[in-house]
Amino acid sequence: MADLESRSQKLRALIAEFIQGRLAAKLEKLVADDPKYALLTAQYQYDAWLESAARRVGQIQSVTHTLKAIHPDAKGSNLYVSPGTLKAHSLLGSHDLAGGFQADVVGNAAALDVYKFLKLTDEHGNTLLELALADDAAFKAALSKDAAKAEQWLAAFASLLGSDGALASHPQAKQIYWLTGEDPCNDLHYQVLAPLYASSLAHEVFTRINQHRFGEEAKAAREARRNGHFHETGYCDYPNLAVQKLGGTKPQNISQLNSERGGNNYLLASLPPSWDTSLLTPPLKTDSVFKRFGRRPAVRQTVKALQGLLKAEPPKNLRTRETRFSLTSAVVDELLQFGAEFWELNPGWSQHPDCRLVEEEIFWLDPYRAKSDLDFAERRQQADWPQQIRERFANWLNAQLHKAGLPVGDPEFAQWQKEVKLDDDWRHWLKHLQQELDQLQKELSHD
Repeated sequence: MADLESRSQKLRALIAEFIQGRLAAKLEKLVADDPKYALLTAQYQYDAWLESAARRVGQIQSVTHTLKAIHPDAKGSNLYVSPGTLKAHSLLGSHDLAGGFQADVVGNAAALDVYKFLKLTDEHGNTLLELALADDAAFKAALSKDAAKAEQWLAAFASLLGSDGALASHPQAKQIYWLTGEDPCNDLHYQVLAPLYASSLAHEVFTRINQHRFGEEAKAAREARRNGHFHETGYCDYPNLAVQKLGGTKPQNISQLNSERGGNNYLLASLPPSWDTSLLTPPLKTDSVFKRFGRRPAVRQTVKALQGLLKAEPPKNLRTRETRFSLTSAVVDELLQFGAEFWELNPGWSQHPDCRLVEEEIFWLDPYRAKSDLDFAERRQQADWPQQIRERFANWLNAQLHKAGLPVGDPEFAQWQKEVKLDDDWRHWLKHLQQELDQLQKELSHD
């Protein structure tokens, strides 16, 4: 009981200090005989301000995903979704905030002082909102000596996370028709999505990028580099970083976190690869292109990440499997792009006397030679070269992991083959290539 009383008194002092601080800011430019001075003093009395706050808290809502960032005139639903309840997957998303996140607030900007009040923390680091949600007895006692009034105010503050009514979209909101079936010509194979802005995630991204760009540690690392000195930590650069302004001159009309960022939201560069075919040369005087493939910067970086993951001996759980599959998929994506680049060369380049590639790699990298070389077309049609390429890829990847001291063998060889075969991009690529070659065969038959 003594502990409850002690905590209640500390919370009451914390609340009183907050209210007095806001009153002092309001009275700063007023003289004592100004009629507004007395009015504000009355409004910022302990009970009066809490009663007003409990009434005004209904004008705002704590959220993680906002609609006004999509369109400032949209009036549909916003959502509060705890990241810990979201399904984990290998792509960056709000689920990655499960270890900690900052909720946003939308609604009447004039009521945002109530949110600031609920963000106050007690001696244990708990926010007043968390105490309200936990029905904390000490916080309830600190609100008012009138038990019924304290109960009512506590319930009002805890309602901040609640929805403002039935879920609804709005004509100004975006809608996406997402193909969920196999037939893009069938309307029934689409699901309509109404995307919201992942405000908490965007704020975390903004905060981290700012730390990487302007943090003291990053500044010291950059200075060390300029002076040619060693530094314990590296630093991150974000080339072609774009800034999207939301809310114009009134970012608070979008959300509280958007206001704290001054309306600034970072957009990472998402650009298609730029190929310089003038630098692309046929792979001559070599029996395999996998050595050249392994020298690609993106491949080296991804394989290094895969080596690091496996050497760390992570727990054998779903997250580890998804992370590993994500990395091998990234290598497969590079393999597809690498192979497609050779298609830019003149068909038949593999007929050069210095071409020593094994035949399955020629089938893979010079497919349009089939248009003018019927014998080649027939041999390619009969060969199971996709399976042979998968095996060569698995051998190559095993060799990269073996170089890092990892004990890899037949099980890993089988697994890499399997993952390549399961990769959607690989299957789609093979299907697309086969369709193109079938079309070529038809054209040849008509010549």
